[in-house]
Amino acid sequence: MKNIIITGTSRGIGYELALQFANEGHQILAISRKTPKEFLGNQNITCLSIDISIEEELLKIEQFVSQSWNSKVDIIIHNAGLLIHKPFENLSSKDFEQVYKVNVFAVAELTRICIPFLQKGSHVVTISSMGGIQGSMKFSGLAAYSSSKGAVITLSELLAEEYKDKGITFNVLALGSVNTEMLQEAFPGYEAPVSAKEMADYIFNFALTGNMFYNGKVLQVSSTTP
Repeated sequence: MKNIIITGTSRGIGYELALQFANEGHQILAISRKTPKEFLGNQNITCLSIDISIEEELLKIEQFVSQSWNSKVDIIIHNAGLLIHKPFENLSSKDFEQVYKVNVFAVAELTRICIPFLQKGSHVVTISSMGGIQGSMKFSGLAAYSSSKGAVITLSELLAEEYKDKGITFNVLALGSVNTEMLQEAFPGYEAPVSAKEMADYIFNFALTGNMFYNGKVLQVSSTTP
């Protein structure tokens, strides 16, 4: 049984991941602004309804882990994401700030908070996007989103180096198109060949075993473009 923190659990991949881990007997701290009704009453899921873009609210996670999990975290899955789809000339600095607060700053701050709770064998998985991969195809209107996903790739590579002597592993999964609400927001009407549940199955196994084979790596998990 592992203690697992997952962000962005109100829908899509994060929602499916929380249920799958819980059904396998792991203890889940599900982080999202909205709590799915399916999580209520599940003895393996604890829900924290917080806005991860607000630094002070992330301290509730630190308090929970200290008090309820004996200061031990085995896996963090940084899954939450914010997408603003606008032509670049219409993107304001506030738009960029909103996206980066969720997609970059919250990833960094939550990881920093949890460093004392991570130990040898702990695995931190950041969900990025093919849009953040250098040399990949890029799409108009996603300047803030895709650049933020590139930033967390570099952050993860750096943390893998900084904490390798402590046995804490950091990896990134750069996802291609997955049939989620976020994809529909970016590409209305586009049907991806992979469902949220199917991608969650892949991430589930990678989070549990990927750190045996990878550290500081970016895996491109995509069969199509976009």
